[in-house]
Amino acid sequence: METIKITKMHGCGNDFVFLDYEEFQKSGKTLEELAKQLCDRHYGVGADGMIIPVPYEGEDADIAWHYYNSDGTTAQMCGNGMRCFAKYVFDRNLVSDKQFRVKTLAGIIQPKIMANGLVKVNMGNPILEKEKIPFSAPSTSWSGFCEVKNENYKITVKGKTFKITPVSMGNPHCVIFVKDNPHEYAKIYGSEIEKHRYFPEKTNVEFVKIISKNEVEMCVYERGCGITLACGTGACATVVACVLNNLTEGKVKVNLQGGSVNIDWKGSKEDPEKNISLTGPAQYVFYADFML
Repeated sequence: METIKITKMHGCGNDFVFLDYEEFQKSGKTLEELAKQLCDRHYGVGADGMIIPVPYEGEDADIAWHYYNSDGTTAQMCGNGMRCFAKYVFDRNLVSDKQFRVKTLAGIIQPKIMANGLVKVNMGNPILEKEKIPFSAPSTSWSGFCEVKNENYKITVKGKTFKITPVSMGNPHCVIFVKDNPHEYAKIYGSEIEKHRYFPEKTNVEFVKIISKNEVEMCVYERGCGITLACGTGACATVVACVLNNLTEGKVKVNLQGGSVNIDWKGSKEDPEKNISLTGPAQYVFYADFML
């Protein structure tokens, strides 16, 4: 029986299966088929996503990746996945420097492996324009922060109405602030909001509880995955929404179900087009030969 070499990694419990491009070619499967097989938690390795490094010949980046969700769909970006990717390709000598550029469907992303073993990722600017998120709700019926490129809106699912803040970090996010346990909201409402008609490409959904001006708790229902232990782009979108709603400062510790990450955004309502950085761990789980 044919086998391929794989590596399992996680960032705050957000877990991924890695394999080199040559191993993918050996499999004889499409990327979608292989992602579904490897990520299946009963018949495969079990993971939130599959990541494959890809050589890149352009001058604007040093390497590229294929990123697939567990359901076989592609995603533009993944912050936790990018931290693991940075460690994986550096340790395998696929890049020579600890800071480099990665070509993704969300553009060029720049990770940096820190001296303390953590990985910092320059995630670029948040996207707030409705058509670029994409987000297709009609004009808001209540005043949020309409003076900038974003607005607060309302969504009603299962008889409950939420005030939401749509943000893109290269992939769409719907941030909702709650006073109780975010995980309970994610379990009940996450699936319905993920596929709400306001989000034509579906959306990641973040339920957020404010702890202080510099700390929040968040649970995410990820597009194409369901509830996961962490989401890096979701943590970034959360802090952007917090700042735009005057709930926190720009440097925030985001407590996820699988651990914590630190987000730093120098943007504001008046000047939202500022880079946002994500810093957190990336850890190996195991290496294996997987039987196809």
